[in-house]
Amino acid sequence: MQFGFWGINYKNAPLAIRDKTSFTEEKKAAFFQRAEEIGVEQCMVLSTCNRSEVYYIYEKEEQHRQIQKIYKEMFPEVELTSYLVGLFGEEAIAYLFRIAAGLESLVLGEDQILGQVKEALDDARTMGYSGKELNKIVRDAITCAKKIKTEWRISEKPLSVSFVGIRKLEEVCGIAGKRILVIGSGKTAVLALKYIYEYAVKDVIVCSRTYGHAKQLREEFPKIRLVSYEERYQVMKECDIVVSATRSPHLVVRQEEFCPMQKVVFLDLAAPRDIDITFAKEKLVTLINLDTLQEIVKENQRERERLVEESKTLLVQGVKETKEWVFQSRMDDTIESLQQRCSIIVEDSFAYLNRKIELGVREQKLLRKVLNASLQRLLREPIQEIKRSGTEKEQEEIRRVIQRLFQI
Repeated sequence: MQFGFWGINYKNAPLAIRDKTSFTEEKKAAFFQRAEEIGVEQCMVLSTCNRSEVYYIYEKEEQHRQIQKIYKEMFPEVELTSYLVGLFGEEAIAYLFRIAAGLESLVLGEDQILGQVKEALDDARTMGYSGKELNKIVRDAITCAKKIKTEWRISEKPLSVSFVGIRKLEEVCGIAGKRILVIGSGKTAVLALKYIYEYAVKDVIVCSRTYGHAKQLREEFPKIRLVSYEERYQVMKECDIVVSATRSPHLVVRQEEFCPMQKVVFLDLAAPRDIDITFAKEKLVTLINLDTLQEIVKENQRERERLVEESKTLLVQGVKETKEWVFQSRMDDTIESLQQRCSIIVEDSFAYLNRKIELGVREQKLLRKVLNASLQRLLREPIQEIKRSGTEKEQEEIRRVIQRLFQI
């Protein structure tokens, strides 16, 4: 029995290829069925925007190659030979552990992938393609990932500029009870709004060059107040914080157009800049822009990388324990056969002695217990030796000897 993996991800395949190799529900079902046809009865599909990967348990070397062939045939319109990567054994186990912990993610240490691994295993189990071995390996990877996230808190070092920017606002002036103007209605502005609403803000006003687009934000943020783009300077006079996140090639807040009469904090999330940098010289103005934020993001990235290195001990230990379990589990059927043989001998011996000797209920229980303990003692050392066997070749030799000696 061996654990294997084939797949593509953002590291080895461009987006154009990944878009064409996504596993729909229909393709998952088709893959499971074809894998079963070649004798691979335990498999899992992990399909996200950044990866399309299959994990499985196989018995014969040729099955590992056949899974690669099936994968390619699932996407006949794409030439995958130069993109598809495969692993097996300990390397495949270690890779899955890193995946679950977010250490192979585009955003290092992100949390979302752990839920996606859980969901992939649930799908495999629901469709009847997850057995003892696959469950054990994936569950061990999930458990190890949770330990790493709990002990090292890698994901708590934010890498989103929007998140870092709003956190910086909270640090500089506090957000609760403030009136905030958000200029823009694109993805960055939406993210900023989400983070702003995590605080008890007094009022949030939004303006955008495209008023119709800004109106759509009310579906997600019903409490926002909309104003026209032309009114932005007038509205700023009553705001404590101004967040700008447009795609404009020009400045949208110019110093000659706005003279602050009270303290105001500008957060510029745009590139190129939205807010005139000369505001930084104003006594009543605090200006935060991408120059400051990107340095924080870089520092957080370096800190994440440091924490990843420190967490590798947990990862290595987890992989080692799972690998040992997988190795020993190859002999489970042999050990089970020995136990069954032992039970048959106990019952045969008990039945013979019970016919020859008149025993009460208490004596019968005691006799069966003694017979079973005696045979288990005899088997203890052979079973320990089976578990200590160092290579697959040794396991196979021991298996043959036991089958011949015990006629199983």
